[in-house]
Amino acid sequence: MKKISDFIWPIVGLAAVAVSGYLLFRELRGISMSEIQGSLAAIPLHRFLLAALSTLVAYAALAWYDRIALLHLGVTHISTFFVSVCSFTTYALSHNIGASVFSGAVVRYRAYTAKGLSAAQVAVLVALCSFTFGLGTILLGGFVLVALPDTLTRLQGYLPAILTNPSTARTLGAVLLGAVALYVAGSLLKLKPLTIRSFKLEYPRPRIMIRQIIAAPLELLGAAGIIYFALPEAHNPGFLVVLAVFLASFSAALVSNAPGGLGVFELVFVVAMPDIARPAIIAALLVFRMFYFWLPFLISVVVVLLYERNRLAGALRGTGTQTARAPDPPLVAQGLDPAKIERDLKRKTV
Repeated sequence: MKKISDFIWPIVGLAAVAVSGYLLFRELRGISMSEIQGSLAAIPLHRFLLAALSTLVAYAALAWYDRIALLHLGVTHISTFFVSVCSFTTYALSHNIGASVFSGAVVRYRAYTAKGLSAAQVAVLVALCSFTFGLGTILLGGFVLVALPDTLTRLQGYLPAILTNPSTARTLGAVLLGAVALYVAGSLLKLKPLTIRSFKLEYPRPRIMIRQIIAAPLELLGAAGIIYFALPEAHNPGFLVVLAVFLASFSAALVSNAPGGLGVFELVFVVAMPDIARPAIIAALLVFRMFYFWLPFLISVVVVLLYERNRLAGALRGTGTQTARAPDPPLVAQGLDPAKIERDLKRKTV
């Protein structure tokens, strides 16, 4: 029997889409499609190209997440091209479908087991990639809260008053940066694992940690850059403010469990950007959806179909795509239970 949570979270996500859609409609009523089309047409070609380049940076960083996880596992026999395609397909699907840990895990399971990895190894890879993303969010979130503590005042009335207070925001930012500093110190000093109830933090080798610290924020910087370059130069508050608002919007979208953050992301971004004309904001968000969500999704569907067709053809010919088995890894991953993920992987691929 399915767990109750398997039904609750999709319902929560759909409810978040409905509520945020209604609130977004209230914010945007009176705006015509012609105004949005005019704002799209007003984006210069070179800024479209910069937005496209930002997309490449974001997805290249995500591919680096996978490569870092493979280095942690001691796996070196998989080509950079395969890792990049697998990562791109994984995130393009999970960004649109939602539940990124498990929808992404299934894609990785199919791809990496064909390269000799076990289910347990894929579970560690998924867990480490998730942790690296979280590390980037904490690092950038802490930085913008310390550098721009008044940014969350843009969301007064939508967030608790304690979070929109600049002093509280700066303190929270310092705590987040302190957590990253402790993680770095734990890796460098080779400290014992930190256990807090069911959460277990395993400190990786310094060479892995350094790569994480560099790669972790790049994906978010690239994704925020898409919107920054699509916004008009007039009244543009600057990249740091756009990044701060992006992090708030992205975090709200993740917490809501809405598929692709649909509606939730847009609502927070529109409310937090009062100085820019609403049609221009919607145009920029459409560019973001197109470059970061929709085009990658269409490409990823084609990639998955071609890959599965090739695997089926190989099975019918009696030839496998399996390579030599990868070395046994240190089966540890930050904050997630690889055994649980492995069970879910096998259940969801049956």
